[in-house]
Amino acid sequence: MSGAVALVLYVLALVVLFGVRALVHRRRTGSSGFRGISGTPREAGWWGGVLFVAAVVLGLAAPLLAATGVVRAVPPPVVGVTGLALALAGFAATLAGQAGMGASWRIGVDPAERTDLVTTGAFASVRNPIFTAMVLAQFGMLLVVPTWVSAAAFVALVVAVQVQVRVVEEPHLRRLHGDPYAAYAARTGRFLPGVGRGAAGPAEARTR
Repeated sequence: MSGAVALVLYVLALVVLFGVRALVHRRRTGSSGFRGISGTPREAGWWGGVLFVAAVVLGLAAPLLAATGVVRAVPPPVVGVTGLALALAGFAATLAGQAGMGASWRIGVDPAERTDLVTTGAFASVRNPIFTAMVLAQFGMLLVVPTWVSAAAFVALVVAVQVQVRVVEEPHLRRLHGDPYAAYAARTGRFLPGVGRGAAGPAEARTR
């Protein structure tokens, strides 16, 4: 049962967070917001993008395998309920963060593109609340469907987020926005409030 519930939840989340969100964004801005994977296989940023895709695929495969009985995943009731609550909270927070970015929301980076600095809402406390919420949701899914596939999805997502932020986005935003982000980074954490303040360097900005 937990596999079936997790599968429905995960598919719904993918449809809303990527499909519906992209359609809404296109209607409002003329662009879907998707920019793809940056760089080449010789660059760490490219691997970050590949790992992100792998995390999504593995995250979908885990509940699918559990729901079809290929793998066994029956967590204790309290663990399953806790995981479901965390997954729901994470997906909801991801959607809220996407909405909070408005026209600046993107998946991937276009070096030639300039977007506004977003420092309100959740971004007033954390520079990457969407990524934080996604990791929380994936951890919740791991508790609902505790298999090696779910664990691999969680690890892949954590690594992908770290690489994407530190190797791709922060250097790009440092070049793009300059000093306004220096002040922003100095007062906000990278993934959690108060943790990693100023770690992005002297001049960065937020576009994801």
